[in-house]
Parts: sequence; C-alpha cells; structure tokens
Amino acid sequence: MRDILLDLFIIGVYFAIIVAIGVHFSRRNKDVSEFALGGRSIPWWAVLASILASEISAGTFFGSPGEGFEQRNFLYAQLMIGYLLARLVVSAVFIPAYYRHNVVSIYEFLEIRFGPRTRSWASVIFLITRSLASGSRLWVPTLLLVVIWNRFHPGEKLGSWDQFWITGGALLLITLMTAAYTAIGGIKAVIWTDVLQIAVLFCALGFSVWYLLGHIPGGWEGAKAHLTGPNDLQFVKWRGDVPPTPEFVSKYGSLWGEVKSVLESSYNLWAAFLGSLFVTLATHGTDQDMVQRMLTAKNKRQSAVATILSGVADIPVTYAVLMIGILLSVYYGHVVHDPDLPMANGKPDASTIFPYFVVDVMPGGLRGLVIAGVLATTMGSLGTAMNSLATSYSRDFHFRWFRTPDEEAARVRVIRLSTYGFSLILILVGLATAFVKAHNPGLTIIPIILGSFGYTYGSLLGIFMVALFTRNRGSEIGNVIAMAAGILAVAVLSDMPNDVWKMIAGDDLYSRPEWMPVLKFTWRILAGTIVTVAVALCFKTARPATP
Repeated sequence: MRDILLDLFIIGVYFAIIVAIGVHFSRRNKDVSEFALGGRSIPWWAVLASILASEISAGTFFGSPGEGFEQRNFLYAQLMIGYLLARLVVSAVFIPAYYRHNVVSIYEFLEIRFGPRTRSWASVIFLITRSLASGSRLWVPTLLLVVIWNRFHPGEKLGSWDQFWITGGALLLITLMTAAYTAIGGIKAVIWTDVLQIAVLFCALGFSVWYLLGHIPGGWEGAKAHLTGPNDLQFVKWRGDVPPTPEFVSKYGSLWGEVKSVLESSYNLWAAFLGSLFVTLATHGTDQDMVQRMLTAKNKRQSAVATILSGVADIPVTYAVLMIGILLSVYYGHVVHDPDLPMANGKPDASTIFPYFVVDVMPGGLRGLVIAGVLATTMGSLGTAMNSLATSYSRDFHFRWFRTPDEEAARVRVIRLSTYGFSLILILVGLATAFVKAHNPGLTIIPIILGSFGYTYGSLLGIFMVALFTRNRGSEIGNVIAMAAGILAVAVLSDMPNDVWKMIAGDDLYSRPEWMPVLKFTWRILAGTIVTVAVALCFKTARPATP
C-alpha cells in the first residue's frame, strides 16, 4: 500500500506542476501570434525539448520496446540516418522560407506561392491526417490500466469490451486535462510543459534500463549470452526481409526482385537513407504540429540549432527504448518464466510487455516515475497537436470564411474554442483505435501510428517541394490533381483497397500483379512525394513565384 501511495504522490506532483504552468501562461496570450507562436521568444533549448517531446510519444515509449522485444536487434534505429539528413534540409530550406514570409500557419506559404485553393487543400490534408495520427496515439498509455487490472485480477482478465470501456475512460480524462492547459496557456504552456515532460521521460528511460540490467544475471554481458540468434543485436541490414524466389527472378529479373524485397521491408539501410529521409521531411517540414514549435524560436538560426540537435538527441533515446525491449526479451525468455505474461496470438504481447514489467516488477516510486513519463509523452505530443490543429483551422479557414472581430482577444478566443473542438475529435479517433486494438490484440503499435500519415503526407511534401525548389511550376488546379494522384498511388501500392475490402467482405477486391510490391510504411511517403511532384510539374504557375 505504501508503494502505491508513493506512486500516486509522484503522479500527483507531476499533474500539479502541469496545471500551474498552464495557469501561469494564461495571462500572457494577448494576441494570436503570442498564443500560437509564443511571440517568437522561446529559447532554442526549450524548442529542442519540445520537438523531442513531440517525437517521443507514448507510442514510441511502448512501441519501440515492443519492436526491440520482437526483433531483438537495433534495426529500427537505422532510420535515424534519414532523420538526421532530413533535419539538415528542413533547417536550410523550409524554416528560412517560413520565417521570411512571417507565417503562423505554414500553409499560408502555399497561398503566397500558388493561391488560396492549394493552401486550403493542404490544410485539410493536415487536419485530417494529424487528427488520425494523434488520436490513434491516445489509447497507448491506457494500456497500463489493462495491464494493472490483469496483473492484480489474474482470474478475471478483461474481455474486449471491458478493455474498451476502461481504456476509453482513461483516454477521455487525459485528453480533457491536456486540452484545458493547452487552451488556457497556448503554445508557451505546451512548450514549457514539454521541457518538464522530456526531463521526466529521460529519467524514466534511464531508470528502466538500469533496473533491467540489475535484474539480469551478469548484466549486459549476461544478456548477450542469450542473444545469439542470426539477427540478434543486428544494427544494419541491406536487404529486405524476404529475398526473391527463383521463380520470381526468372520472370522479372534479380534486380527487380531485390528492389521489391527492399520495398516490402520496413527496416533496412535503403529505408534508412531514403524512406526515413522523406518521412522526416514531411513530418518536420510540412506538418504544422511540428513546424509550429520550430517557429517559436527567436530566429531561423536558433530554430535550425534546435531542429538539428533534436535529431542528435533522438539517437540515444531510440537506442535506449530498443535496449529496453531487447533486455525484456532476455528477462522473460531466460531469467523469469511468468505464466501470467500478457499474450496475443499465442505469443507474448509486444505492445504490453513493457507496461507489464513496469507494473509487475518495478518498485514503488520508480514505477510512479515511469508512469509519469508515459503520461508526459502522451500529454506533450497531444498538447501541441491540439494547438496546431486549432491554429491551422482558425488561420486557414475560420478567419477567412467567417466574420471575426478584429480584436486580437476575440481571435484568441476562437483558437481556444477550436482547441476544445479538436480535443473531441481526437477522443473519437482514440476510442475507435482502442476498439480496434481491443478486438485485434495482435496489432503492433509503430506501424499503426506511422502508417496513418504515410498515405497522405507524401502529397503534402510533394507540393511543398514544388513550391520551394521551382519558380514557375505547379498551379491551383494542377496541385489538387497532383495531391489526389499521390494519395491514390500510395493507397494502391500499399494494397489498402484490398485490406479494407477484406474487413468488409472477407475476400480480395482485385487480384494484385505478382511483380507489384506492397509498400511498407517507411516507403509510402517517398512514393506519394514522387507521384505528386511528377504530376504537379506538368502544370505551369499562373503568376510569378514569390522569392
């Protein structure tokens, strides 16, 4: 009982500080720029912490250990190569353009370059995609409640509907609390709570690795004695997961066979250099959620420093969460044989293995710190998502379409009300995700979260690239056609129509050609970008481009 009270005390102190930060900054939001961009006065190191808090969501906190647990290697960390390269491009090209034109919503830049229709369609893509991506993350921290229940009620494990109602209630509470301090304090409250949250997160990760190593005989050397499989502790992989068969090579050639194998593999060196490069260009260059944090810095140079260093800081964090998963595979595979281990499809459930360890093994106080870290990552990414969604909607649609008083206080009020509105949308998406996960326990976390924006962000990135790297290509009509073509191409190449039809009718909608690859989530944005750029370049800009 004393351990539980200590956990609750730590979590309570965390929430009290979060609320105090929101109230403190509520008095300083006198205009839209102050509310949405913090008056461009945030120091670079706070922007850096905020970028990290957004990237290291609860999906990463639980999802990446799940990847380490299943794969028993560091292949997921290969993607850091593209992450770093993309940040250099974003800092050199994207951010200076946004500062030069003094935009609040980055889709205002597309109106300057092309016109209002391109801006509106790009903003719609962002609003829909960010709502799906951020909403789908909400159910992740609620897994703790299911784990706690199943651990302390081993004979009364929750069914699918019970899991849904418990996770749904927790999801609702977390979202409403985050919406409250975000709507009251604006982007400053979000960023300064992110600074606290990233500190809590680092402590939680560090203690988790330390505690696991202390519970494996021989520590890291003892763990390595059990990691002797052909792919264990692997850092780099060139080829795809499944090499081409001799029959395929005889029909289509060995080169296309290797290419198809790579495109159907999520983690390989080609995906690290190309796939993750375009993923990060999209998320850090064309997503209002992330870019809005960067634009709060005092100038483009400080923004670039924060952006690039966030990529460097991501490297140890990624290896730490993967290390946790690898050590858990050793702990539960060779040190402790736990009959109550959560299972999915006849094997240990990777998505709940880390929360199970936290609840079952960690002592009071440390357990509370890790739970606070999970809440920190959730609320950090959720807070900025709400702020950016509200800002984009208000700037790109509401202030243009509806009569709004010129007073800045009235405009800030619109953004605050929009924040609450989008919190309800995120709750609905989170509940839908929780429902799907409860009835499909074998689903893994990372592909769900990253896959949701893989279908659309290629089209968004493609239009921004045409805007930034050409002066007279792309038009209002052509851009809409290009974005639609990019989304459609990714849907077909990832076999989404067949997947949806299988859920509805139980069979395939069409027969897929043998030569055509089924793109993994790391490749979808690249494919969408290529198609969008190719189509957009066919149209000429109707007016001279703004330098």
